[in-house]
Amino acid sequence: MTTSQKILAYISQNGQASGKELTEQFGTISARAIRKQLKNLLDKGLLAKIGRPPKVYYLLSENKIPTDTTIVDKKILRVVNERYLYISPSGEAKYGWEGFTLWCFKTKQDPVKTASEYIATLNKYDEFRKGDFIDGMHKMKSTFDKVFLDKLFYLDFYSIERFGRTKLGQMLLYAKQSQNKALILKVVDEIKPKVSELVQKNKIDGVLFVPPTVKREVQFMRELENGFNLPIKTLSVVKVKTEIAVPQKTLTKLEDRIENARQTIIVDEAGHYDSIQENRERKLTDELNTDMSSSKTKGNPDHKVVGGCHQTFVIANGNDAL
Repeated sequence: MTTSQKILAYISQNGQASGKELTEQFGTISARAIRKQLKNLLDKGLLAKIGRPPKVYYLLSENKIPTDTTIVDKKILRVVNERYLYISPSGEAKYGWEGFTLWCFKTKQDPVKTASEYIATLNKYDEFRKGDFIDGMHKMKSTFDKVFLDKLFYLDFYSIERFGRTKLGQMLLYAKQSQNKALILKVVDEIKPKVSELVQKNKIDGVLFVPPTVKREVQFMRELENGFNLPIKTLSVVKVKTEIAVPQKTLTKLEDRIENARQTIIVDEAGHYDSIQENRERKLTDELNTDMSSSKTKGNPDHKVVGGCHQTFVIANGNDAL
């Protein structure tokens, strides 16, 4: 019996095994040889692994999932690789075509046919995009009688029909739930260039990060703020403590969400600066103090100023989009 056969037989009998366990079980076979055969079995799709070093376990693959990229159109493949993410029930992240074929296998669908349908669904939702962003003003104006926003942008939908959560929706959900700093940094890397471009293009000079209701050891919005490190004024926002903390997502009625926000989120107009350029900071401070005292934008007496900023950029996340 070869080393590979011994490994497969042992794992088949015991359900799973670590590399260390296999080395101890087969005392005459070196740890290096065990690792080599484990890699070969993984490459052939006969084994799967779970966990991260130093705690990695190997188990039998129920079936070998085909991931051949030559069977799909290159344009479709490029979009799937850019925009698809599958999170397995055990918490393994599979990006692009690998994740897509795994999802198709799990749901008993043909990956090539389904990929074309996935692109068609994306195209339908992309009709709402203007460049890298989704314009949310039409929805806003059709929902409220009075709208006090100049512009509203979404980076992506949280989920789409049939295919579920988008790549950003998946990253956002599990970054928040697991409080995984590494995944939060991936979210930052994914969206920071677009946010920076938006700030520059619209000449935004102030940013506000909506604070969370539920306290966690790792606060997603705080990590987002630190990761962005935007060179503009960051307004200080307070989430008022109440007897019972009521997260927005637990409220189903729109009027209840509005009441929740109006009575628990307070903007401290003093603000603070993240700019590391002291001379620019002092200049901005002088200008902002002048603006705050007048509460109007120079040359436009009807344009109100928030926290001393002419154009304030609010960053929030929700169940529909980010």
